[in-house]
Amino acid sequence: METIRFKDWGVSLMQFARNVHFQIKNGKEKEFSTVFENEVLPILRKQSGFQNELTLVNPNGAVGISLWNDRQSAEAYNTSTYPQILEKLNPVIVGTPKVETYDVTATTLRA
Repeated sequence: METIRFKDWGVSLMQFARNVHFQIKNGKEKEFSTVFENEVLPILRKQSGFQNELTLVNPNGAVGISLWNDRQSAEAYNTSTYPQILEKLNPVIVGTPKVETYDVTATTLRA
């Protein structure tokens, strides 16, 4: 599969990513996945600038990678909606998730 480099296309798709590390309570991996799929993803899909989500889960925790059109959309989500997401996940996670942000420079995903 060919890698898309935005500078080659002259367009700006999925320019920004949020990487969230969750620690899941022991034995709650399946419940975490169910809450994420049924409650979190529908909210994400309604967010302005949201493009895609990849969520990885194992017994040690989870990583959620969301792709956004731009930093401003991701920051607006972080301020206005992310606290609601944490409330929904609170019964199945331990502590405060670690959030990291990145500029997307190349991807094989299609917007």
